[in-house]
Amino acid sequence: MRDYHPMRRREFITLLGGTPAAWPLAARAQQDGRARRIGVLMPFAESDTDAKVQLSEFIRGLAQLGWNDGRNVRIDVRWAAGSVDRTRLFAKELVDLQSDVILTHSTPATAALQRDTRTIPIVFVVVSDPVGVGFVAGLPRPGGNLTGFIHMEGSLGGKWLELLTDIAPGVKRAAIMFNPDTAPYARSYYVPSFEAAARSFNITSTVALVHSEAEIETVIASLGREPGGGLVVPADTYSTVHRTPIISLAARHNVPAIYFDKYFAKDGGLLSYGPDQIDIFRRAAPYVDRILRGEKPADLPVQAPTKYVLMLNLKTAKALGLDIPLKLQAFAEEVIE
Repeated sequence: MRDYHPMRRREFITLLGGTPAAWPLAARAQQDGRARRIGVLMPFAESDTDAKVQLSEFIRGLAQLGWNDGRNVRIDVRWAAGSVDRTRLFAKELVDLQSDVILTHSTPATAALQRDTRTIPIVFVVVSDPVGVGFVAGLPRPGGNLTGFIHMEGSLGGKWLELLTDIAPGVKRAAIMFNPDTAPYARSYYVPSFEAAARSFNITSTVALVHSEAEIETVIASLGREPGGGLVVPADTYSTVHRTPIISLAARHNVPAIYFDKYFAKDGGLLSYGPDQIDIFRRAAPYVDRILRGEKPADLPVQAPTKYVLMLNLKTAKALGLDIPLKLQAFAEEVIE
């Protein structure tokens, strides 16, 4: 039986402490009598129920720390709906509003904000490689106006392929598919471990770059033309926004696929493995609280995920003619019948 959670044994930086217990919450939230302003930039559509749940956890966490929207803080939320142009427009808008701190989701949204301000504190979530893309100088001491929470480690590129071969041992050709515009980090962050795993499993690997649903269909259809094709979908906002056609095309062409987020498996994908994004949003609230109390992002270490979720969809596996090992089913946090 393989070890499906190597990340859990690692020691991550989790310095969330430091809230003075002697400060009453309400007093701390209004220490200077001024309502604070928190900007939030979400890359998804406002109708995305999963994204709304994530945001609600962040807002709930703020309330537990004494920050209540409409009373001592104003929360300005902008939804980019997967559009790069809207992301840049809303980033500038949140900066022009003179937000006291901005929470941003995803690498493209964080990059847009970084272009517009080097002074307003930014807390990012669900960013894969903040050092590699230039958001921070280092994880223990970010050094600028950004800090936050890493989404995944680069070694997951290989772990995804390993899990895929466990559930679909017949895979002989595998593609890792992403949009280079929304996941510019993927080639240097996830691909090396994916290709190393492919070599060890004697699998032919392909890096598939996509910019449209037509290109997505071309990639998945080519994998399904003959038996043995498999698909790895790494962390990418574009893939999340387009997860419905990706899942549908994988089913239509009988291509087993593994995804980075549990929402894919919930929506019909074969299996997913990745951090609990709701937990990441929940952990972001104390960082925003600390910044509003005067701490600097440069002094708050970037943190890695602490909770990973493996989800299996038995209905999809059956449709693909796959038998999921019972040990793997037992290890999964959730199995969709």
